[in-house]
Amino acid sequence: MAPSSHHSFDVLIVGSGLAGLSAALHLGATHRVAVITKRELNDGSSRWAQGGIAAVMGEGDTLASHVQDTLVAGAGLCDLEATRFVVENAPESIRWLQGLGVPFSQEHGHLHLTREGGHSERRIVHVTDATGAAVQDTLMAKVRATPNIALFEHHMLVDLITSAKLGLGDQRCLGLYALNEATDVVDTFSAPHTILATGGAGKVYLYTTNPDTATGDGIAAAWRAGCRVGNMEFIQFHPTCLYHPHAKSFLISEAVRGEGGKLLLPASAGGTRFMPAHDEREELAPRDVVARAIDFEMKKHGLDCVYLDISHQPKAFLLEHFPNIYARCLELGIDMATQPIPVVPAAHYTCGGVVTDLDGRTDLSGLYAVGETAYTGLHGANRLASNSLVECMVYARAASQAIAREQPAAVPTLPAWDDSRVTDADEAVVISHNWDELRRFMWDYVGIVRTNKRLDRAAHRIELLRSEIQEFYSSFHVTRDLLELRNLVQVADLIVRSAQSRHESRGLHFSRDYPQTNPTAEATILVPPTL
Repeated sequence: MAPSSHHSFDVLIVGSGLAGLSAALHLGATHRVAVITKRELNDGSSRWAQGGIAAVMGEGDTLASHVQDTLVAGAGLCDLEATRFVVENAPESIRWLQGLGVPFSQEHGHLHLTREGGHSERRIVHVTDATGAAVQDTLMAKVRATPNIALFEHHMLVDLITSAKLGLGDQRCLGLYALNEATDVVDTFSAPHTILATGGAGKVYLYTTNPDTATGDGIAAAWRAGCRVGNMEFIQFHPTCLYHPHAKSFLISEAVRGEGGKLLLPASAGGTRFMPAHDEREELAPRDVVARAIDFEMKKHGLDCVYLDISHQPKAFLLEHFPNIYARCLELGIDMATQPIPVVPAAHYTCGGVVTDLDGRTDLSGLYAVGETAYTGLHGANRLASNSLVECMVYARAASQAIAREQPAAVPTLPAWDDSRVTDADEAVVISHNWDELRRFMWDYVGIVRTNKRLDRAAHRIELLRSEIQEFYSSFHVTRDLLELRNLVQVADLIVRSAQSRHESRGLHFSRDYPQTNPTAEATILVPPTL
């Protein structure tokens, strides 16, 4: 076995999506930065974002309108200060991306702005229907060209290293351990500043639009290190994930409905529209409303899916606005110019996360959380469409500026990872079985519609899994699969505990036992036993 390595930097950034790469670019001119990512640089959720980035860039639109739309979608739980902070800094974030060379779609010499559910104006800046990929490609090229930024691909976060774990007096994050998959050895990284930008936890559910990397690594690691988490019960289910046996996690953008797409029952159930019966905003209602409506109709009629029809638009229009969706559907034998697209809801976005302030600071000195990993207060009980990418950029800049202002604390010599443990021959089978069980019961018991009994069942199963996984983690050599499962079970526990504590229905959390909405909106903040 190869010897372990010890790396020392000014800033460690875990994750290589829009949040992580933005922070790296802001810091790369003045700090030695390590970007640590468990797969390759472009494997996170940001690349998958189709719709775009919400920012007030058009005539007639106002910052106040964007703030109000966000507050309405968030069902009374958005933090007003955080919401204003993101909305006010969103246009500058777009200009920053333009300056880097992101090729945003244009019309008549100006940015083409589209509209999505929950927005009162056209304010979605986009690159056709592949915004995330275009932004990621641009940022990756800039990061690779920055000498001060070192890239560590195929390095999986094991845990954060804190002063408390080393028996030191102050409460600080000093670095982290990461499994180097090339050497199969856990390496040590030290730095006075660490930014968690690991994305969300969609893979805790059986059906998700998220890539395989979305296993809640940063949220789980921060919780274990003593940080509070907030609003974990609010998991956004995207209403329209492509339903096809050969399509995995392919999203049909909100913008398809924004450009006139209609949701239909299949011909066997009448082939009619159903959203007008659920909400006056019809197909442009917020995602939680549309997802619950689809879930209701599927259960009512015993359906595998419903259909999204935009065939009334000319083929040329679809090819211009949705070239990637059109091509992917056509590969599967679906011509969206003449046929409706089969869709189902799927877990899409983790609205909660690690509690941070306006600079991205967590409860642990030296530790920041940015993007989907964080709970900033922006999203409340339901994220407004296309507010996620702009949150990544605004808070990446804020965290970078906060780090630049700070006098870095000295970091002591950190101990190497104890890897005297052996590999167990049955480990892979047990992990695969537990992963499948977890994702299935989370989908069945902690999905779009919840009950006390379902949540209790999920909590019981989680406790059984936790003890089994902890035994493996304590006794055997760590693998990426084991580490991801450990994190997913921790995040599942946080989701269920948060859901059990909310005795109402609000936004993305809908309970049959508590269908009313309480007059006072309160965030769910969980405090780890170490605080």
